[in-house]
Amino acid sequence: MEHFIGGTMMLFGDPQAILIFVLGLVGGMLFGAIPGVNMLTLGAVLLPFTINMNASHAVMLFSVIYCAGVFGGAITAILFNIPGAPENAPTCFDGYPMTLKGQSGKAIGAAVSCSALGGVASAILMMTATGAIAGWAVRAFGPQEIFALIFFGLAVSASIGAKTLWKGWLSVFVGLIIATIGTDPVGGVPRFNEGSVFGLEYQSYYLSAGIHFIPMILGFFAVSEVITQAMSIAEGTRERPKAGLEFPTLSEFWSVRVTMVRSIFIGFFAGILPGIGATLAAFLGYSQAHRASKNKANFGKGELEGVVASETANNAATGAAMIPLLALGLPGGALTAMIMGIFQIHGMEPGPLIFINSSDLVWITFAAMFWANLCIVFLGWLQTKTVVHILRVPFRWLAPGILLLATIGAYALRNLVIDVWVMFLAGIAGYLLRKTGYSAAGIVLGLILGKLGESAFSKSMQLMDYDFLGFFQRPIAAGLLILAVIVITTSIINEIRDTDFQKALMD
Repeated sequence: MEHFIGGTMMLFGDPQAILIFVLGLVGGMLFGAIPGVNMLTLGAVLLPFTINMNASHAVMLFSVIYCAGVFGGAITAILFNIPGAPENAPTCFDGYPMTLKGQSGKAIGAAVSCSALGGVASAILMMTATGAIAGWAVRAFGPQEIFALIFFGLAVSASIGAKTLWKGWLSVFVGLIIATIGTDPVGGVPRFNEGSVFGLEYQSYYLSAGIHFIPMILGFFAVSEVITQAMSIAEGTRERPKAGLEFPTLSEFWSVRVTMVRSIFIGFFAGILPGIGATLAAFLGYSQAHRASKNKANFGKGELEGVVASETANNAATGAAMIPLLALGLPGGALTAMIMGIFQIHGMEPGPLIFINSSDLVWITFAAMFWANLCIVFLGWLQTKTVVHILRVPFRWLAPGILLLATIGAYALRNLVIDVWVMFLAGIAGYLLRKTGYSAAGIVLGLILGKLGESAFSKSMQLMDYDFLGFFQRPIAAGLLILAVIVITTSIINEIRDTDFQKALMD
């Protein structure tokens, strides 16, 4: 406790540190809310300037940006069906339908409160158990366990956003196929960067880098939403979003208390594992809430529990992601890799010795993340009262701005024009997917987890001398794979039963 108090005093006892804290908090929230131009963009811009900063100020700045940026993406997800970052994609599923029903304030209020709750809980767990948890995670989770976890995640999330289980799985398979475009993770062999389509030969070295998921997300959510709204306006059937300032009541929060606790543990567990992080945490949190809810039919139509589940889980992953970084020197994602770079710039190497050699730096990081998540409550609720008024702007004025920001976000990612083309093609495909009942979220999930899963599977097979049964010789991997098979089997049985029941009603 005294270490935490000392870190807090270092943070708030220095006017310069306070200024950096506030700028990081506001900057993270603003950049997190801009589709494509997210907290990673802000981090990349600021990283060179940290060379001349105090080490504690530099690490604290990026820690605050991390916490605020994960929350910021929820705002555009709820108001415009455009997630500011991949980890906010599941928030769209129920957040935007709530906006259409005039409950935007309630949805953002839930996102604010649950983001803070998940982040604070994760920060507390991070402060109390960093060394022990990180050591256990690295010992217990090798490539086999990570592949099994990803397989389980795909199994439980396959039907998200689809009208039927079969369409959900087909969407995920399409995402997995797209994930194979680029370069083989083992041999470095190019795949699908040349060939012929409809008799036309093509060759593109741009495809050697693969299809990135950010342009796909911007296309499926931002561009397809613009197309959908434009078509609705043309047909005279557009349902205009309503600005609302009603916040969730204490009784509504109490009714989803189990979902909050479950999502905290899901997010924390996912955050500990390098390379998994907040995106899988959000999808797992949402899918588990859907499976356990008594109101399954309301999910995707404006269910508050859906917003609570995804935003609690993705913010709970932030503090957990710092555990392997600080205790073992293993970054769990792009922004934590930047934080590791800051340590190295200032002559420090993250790992067990950092708790001895630079304990004050570690604890100011812990304190900054704790207080940043608490500040999200006050800044977020204040922001809610102003940002919902954007919904009163006519869509014909908003649409060009949305497309411009999305295009900048897609191009700025890798400075490749092909990413802009991918975004617009994904936008057209996303519009068609909505019309036919397939799942854009399933494709995105397959694309994101496909790359991670293929890499983990390749490493696993090499370690096991290409004996697939080796997965079942590791208890955690075996347990996750068996659970995934049970989930798939149960889903098929339930889908067949529901189909037979519907046929019986029609007869």
